[in-house]
Amino acid sequence: MATALEPAWLSAARAKLGTREAAGTANSPTIMGWAKKLGTKVLGMVYNADSVPWCGLFVATCLAEDGVPAAPIAVRAKAWATWGAPLPADHLAPGAVLVFERPGGGHVGFYVGEDKTSYHVLGGNQGDRVSIMRLEKSRCVARRWPIGRTVIGKPKMMTAIAGVPSSSNEA
Repeated sequence: MATALEPAWLSAARAKLGTREAAGTANSPTIMGWAKKLGTKVLGMVYNADSVPWCGLFVATCLAEDGVPAAPIAVRAKAWATWGAPLPADHLAPGAVLVFERPGGGHVGFYVGEDKTSYHVLGGNQGDRVSIMRLEKSRCVARRWPIGRTVIGKPKMMTAIAGVPSSSNEA
């Protein structure tokens, strides 16, 4: 029997790379569709515009595709800091949920690797799109894994960082 190289929720996240917010007052039908599918009970609010931070919405959507329940008030990035089980920094694996501090709030996304100073994070609302960006490790406030799911893999050191943008504010 073959084993998965990464969790299904991370594969779901990779499939969404490039999804963008709509410009101006318009809304992305894709992002709004995610919100509609999850609903107010999961998100903790009526989500009515892609101009509202949607990193938590993205994480909840990808996890839901693998049957993993979301954090309470999933739209709030910092709500993910107590979700699931803690994962030590030296035991990270692709697909771990990382929560970061940022000016004015927080940010949440999936671990895909790391270099000496930064985590490489696949997340939503990074440059108004789903992308992979480098976020400083010092900003990370939580590393989590779904309860009842086996950790697949181990920390992944990235040797090439050229072309992977670094971010200090994901809003």
